[in-house]
Amino acid sequence: MLDTQGRLRSLVRANRAVVSHLELPVVLRTIVQAAVDLVGARYGALGVIAEGGGLEQFIHVGMADGDVERIGHLPEGHGLLGALIDDPRPIRIDSIAGDPRSSGFPDGHPPMTAFLGVPITVRDAVYGNLYLTDPAARGFTEDDEQLVKALAANAGFAIDNARLYAETVARQAWSAAAAELTASILGSDGPRAHEEIATRVAALVNASAAFVVRGGEHASRFRVLGRSGTEPEPDEIAIDDDRVRSAVEGFQPTRLEELTGVPADGDSGPALVVPFDGGSGEPEVLVALRRRGDRPFSAFELERTVAFSRQAALAIELAAARADRERVVLLEDRARIARDLHDHVIQQLFGAGLELQSIQSALGPGALAERVDATVASLDDSIAQIRTAIFALSRQQGATGSLRHRLLDIVQEVGGALPAPATVSFTGPVDVVSDPELADDIAAFVREGLTNVIRHAHAGTANVDVAASADLVTVEVRDDGDGMGASTRRSGLRNLRERAERRAGVLEVESSTRGTRLRLALPTGAAAAPEPGSTR
Repeated sequence: MLDTQGRLRSLVRANRAVVSHLELPVVLRTIVQAAVDLVGARYGALGVIAEGGGLEQFIHVGMADGDVERIGHLPEGHGLLGALIDDPRPIRIDSIAGDPRSSGFPDGHPPMTAFLGVPITVRDAVYGNLYLTDPAARGFTEDDEQLVKALAANAGFAIDNARLYAETVARQAWSAAAAELTASILGSDGPRAHEEIATRVAALVNASAAFVVRGGEHASRFRVLGRSGTEPEPDEIAIDDDRVRSAVEGFQPTRLEELTGVPADGDSGPALVVPFDGGSGEPEVLVALRRRGDRPFSAFELERTVAFSRQAALAIELAAARADRERVVLLEDRARIARDLHDHVIQQLFGAGLELQSIQSALGPGALAERVDATVASLDDSIAQIRTAIFALSRQQGATGSLRHRLLDIVQEVGGALPAPATVSFTGPVDVVSDPELADDIAAFVREGLTNVIRHAHAGTANVDVAASADLVTVEVRDDGDGMGASTRRSGLRNLRERAERRAGVLEVESSTRGTRLRLALPTGAAAAPEPGSTR
């Protein structure tokens, strides 16, 4: 009776130890240690059953580190361990070697005699099994089995609580990560959203690598939009797997026990494949990978990854909508500024010019009249520059069809490298008289001229003037550099001269230590076309 009371007190202490922790790894190890202490076993282990059978985890106590290293790999659920998995009823035997279900021990494994195995049930489902060997009394008794069964029943509740706690903590981590990602996407002008999605998911599911990809021209090749880690991002990856293609085509998230052939940190193994709508019209796919031999992804991890990717997609869509609204506001402001410049500033300058001309006519010839005339010419130049600015402000973003648009973009792109950015002005119906071929020649001339200024002229700034009439387009590129020098390499100018000659035009070059002027005069399409029957 005293012995029985002592063992019951040991069971109470073991139960108290088991339920005193919330972290699942600690709970599992505490269960094994409590079972070993309860029945006086030398070795103990707890095998967690995987979804597809076999053992997902194997927590052991009592074995020396040197023995573990010699054995190499942990049990996978064969022999007596597998028998308990297949038929979850307690097994108690006096000799492991004498049982026909035993598959023997690997090299380096310490000898073991008596064996006691008891299943652990969580919510009517077998979670794992307790394995105990080598009791101090040389054999397990019926009382030992009943004590371990009672401990296993209480352990089921402890495991369930620990799993719920771990799930709650994980959900909090997922929610916090989703909130941070949403704030990052919405609060940044140009976030690398796909890279951040992959990085956060890889950390949350403990993956070795994660990719966000989009389908390419070939079914087995995907364009990489972002990936976790600091390695250079490949442009494409090949995933030649029917299960992945089926998941993408059916927009069906899935878990794979193994996905090979994908570039990752080490050999790839278990995978998550989660298609989501990235707002581009084509499905984007989040692929998370673990190394070969790692545990497969759980249903909970798949569920949270799906929810996370969908929230990220919504944040990307909201960010795009916000950018569109800001772009509309910007365009409206630019249109208002252009309208004010046209309706007020240009009219005032034009009126001032007319007033000065009337004063000039009253003054008669002389030095003062010449100064007034120069002032009027300066006002005309200012009006032309303001009209160019109005045109630039009024154009739609991305509109590059007209010659004016193209030249504005070229001057901004190339001429912006000068100490003082290059300017451009237009006179006459430039877009009306310029056919596509003529526009190509003029754009090439301006780009080549500004490029030469930047490379060779040591100039502070440059000016581009474009004037068009019904039969002629004239383009000048002027700079304030130190001239062309004595260099004999003129391949760029030779190409421009050939362009001019092909269109029956003229290229003029003036260069001195005070600057260089390139002038290209090209006839328009109607003027350049030969008359019927002409030999030109």
